[in-house]
Amino acid sequence: MTINYAKRIAEELHLTEEQVKNTLELLEGGATIPFVARYRKEATGSLDEVQIGQIKELHTKWVELDKRRAAILDSIREQGKLTPELEAKINETVSMSELEDLYLPYRPKRKTRATVAIEKGLEPLAKTISTQKEMDLQSLASRFVNEAKGVHNIEEALAGARDIIAEHISENLSVRARLRNTFRQHSRISTKLIKDKVDEGEKYKIYYNADEFLAKAPSHRILAMFRGEEEGILRVTIEPNEEKTLEMLKRAIIRNNSNCAQQVWMAVTDAYKRLLQPQMETEMRKLYKEKADTEAIEVFVQNARQLLMAAPLGQVTTLAIDPGFRTGCKVVILDPQGKLLHNETIYPHPPVAQYKLASDKLKRLVLQYKVDAIAIGNGTAGRETEKFVKFIPFERDVKAYMVNESGESIYSASAVAREEFPDYDVTVRGAVSIGRRLMDPLAELVKIDPKSIGVGQYQHDVNQKRLQESLQTTVESCVNHVGVELNTASKELLSYVSGVGPALAQNIIDYRNEHGPFASREGLKQVPRFGAKAFEQAAGFLRIRDAENPLDRSAVHPESYAIVKAMAKDLNCTVGDLILKEELRKQIVLSHYITNKVGMPTLQDIMQELAKPGRDPRSHYEMFEFDKNVQKMEDLVPGMELPGIVTNITNFGCFVDIGIHQDGLVHISNMSDHRIASPNEVVRLNQKVMVRVLNVEIERKRISLALVKGQ
Repeated sequence: MTINYAKRIAEELHLTEEQVKNTLELLEGGATIPFVARYRKEATGSLDEVQIGQIKELHTKWVELDKRRAAILDSIREQGKLTPELEAKINETVSMSELEDLYLPYRPKRKTRATVAIEKGLEPLAKTISTQKEMDLQSLASRFVNEAKGVHNIEEALAGARDIIAEHISENLSVRARLRNTFRQHSRISTKLIKDKVDEGEKYKIYYNADEFLAKAPSHRILAMFRGEEEGILRVTIEPNEEKTLEMLKRAIIRNNSNCAQQVWMAVTDAYKRLLQPQMETEMRKLYKEKADTEAIEVFVQNARQLLMAAPLGQVTTLAIDPGFRTGCKVVILDPQGKLLHNETIYPHPPVAQYKLASDKLKRLVLQYKVDAIAIGNGTAGRETEKFVKFIPFERDVKAYMVNESGESIYSASAVAREEFPDYDVTVRGAVSIGRRLMDPLAELVKIDPKSIGVGQYQHDVNQKRLQESLQTTVESCVNHVGVELNTASKELLSYVSGVGPALAQNIIDYRNEHGPFASREGLKQVPRFGAKAFEQAAGFLRIRDAENPLDRSAVHPESYAIVKAMAKDLNCTVGDLILKEELRKQIVLSHYITNKVGMPTLQDIMQELAKPGRDPRSHYEMFEFDKNVQKMEDLVPGMELPGIVTNITNFGCFVDIGIHQDGLVHISNMSDHRIASPNEVVRLNQKVMVRVLNVEIERKRISLALVKGQ
């Protein structure tokens, strides 16, 4: 059977079948999502990366469903029980849970109470009782008493029959559908503290006796409850009101008040408590864990994207400081390409307190290397170092910037850092990373596992495979959106370029080291194993700043160079003239260049690139200063208004750095004067904001803030 996935996906996403079909063909042919979104707009109808990602995800889901469907059909067919009606039902099902429900009666069973009862010959008795007619049950059941088969009396015969009926009820499609709906709509999630775990479970105090509707429980609370259960602190239960649920089943199954019906009711109660309730609870746990994972991963991905796309200061000579008290402040000088030129240690703070010597050293370094910017890590001794630096009378116009150093220690101890700086210790590597983060956050942060940069929500509780895949996609999207300078990019940055990957990235580095800088994109074809497909996928995202051909500096793909040359020829000018002169570009009639492969979307993208070749889509870096009068928690007073920077966003609010080494929480209820669904509606990562201090708990190291305004 040929399956039309494109039609299914198009209906679900409200797209045309042609859009989905073309997109799937490109993806299955090895094209990456960034490439398809940027350079194949004619084929996809200008779908963006999110839509293309949804198509890919749904295609995977449908393929997995159909694989399972085929396996189930084969299994039932082998048993000789596949009827045309059952096959039709299985083929029509579009839900994995419904598919498994259909398979349940035919699934190879381990030994159950029902199978034991059937072996004892009690199935005919169960079928008779299931009619719910009034009859002489004692006489009927006595016929099935059989010592040889292990049925010693009438009550054992009736109990065995009820076991069979209970299992049949638990496998009934209609019953399962009703019960699943009840669990989804009316379940409550509740927690209890496990006895003798009070001392260990202090951080779960608010969950000792939690109870709320599952459908309304925020994802972060669900993940916290499950984590408490996994750590052996809490016991979590998910179920609707048992009495009401049993009453619903009674109305659905019990037809009268006969003595047989009473036996069936006993079986219904047993089926619910012993079989259905545990099965449905497991299903709800899986469903809502996946839902909570999805929301938490989305929060993490949004934060990671904002962090990766943070404004770069640019290529300037930078003095970077990794602050410290007892061990001193590690100082490095980086050239505009981020190359390490010099390093040393200064001791401006107690206990050494060589204030004058440290000040003179920095003045000398700034003058000697013509430093344009100073980057200061915002960790331990960060504010004190900033204060020290800003009092130094430098002989050059140099500005100091605080830099978020989250994850810097991960980088400095990593294999990547050891490979870059084998002759330097972790303190030098850390200072280098701080300086490079100021110059180009994206280029530096790709060297760190995104899970380690501290901008997530319960990232250790979610499905790690899904999280890693989502973050990988996000980093690839950011890198390709910005573009990569071919002659200066690190192996890590190059590996995220569409169609490249770690192996080809290393080949590019090796070729560059042996033959010198690339003069053109065409030079990529000389790199070992860099074939036509890799060139197609990667070339448009790689830039060569000093290339002779100005198009090699832009996001115009080499496959479109001929179009630009034709435009220039028609206007009797050069490609360079088209880039420099707006009046020439205005004379271009785009419709003249439409072909069966190139349409208006590509032509419009080309015109945008000619206007600003290789433009950086990131915003410009903005100066920021914390309140000079606030250095520690004890300086905070409720009602005080302070500048801050958003450092993390969760579903329940955002954390703001106000310059005292302890971020404050702005709860979602204190972010706006009207109800909002998500903090992302109001703030973004690294945003400069004004906050009001609501409450300070010094012992618990908690600061409650309210958002006054965002810049």
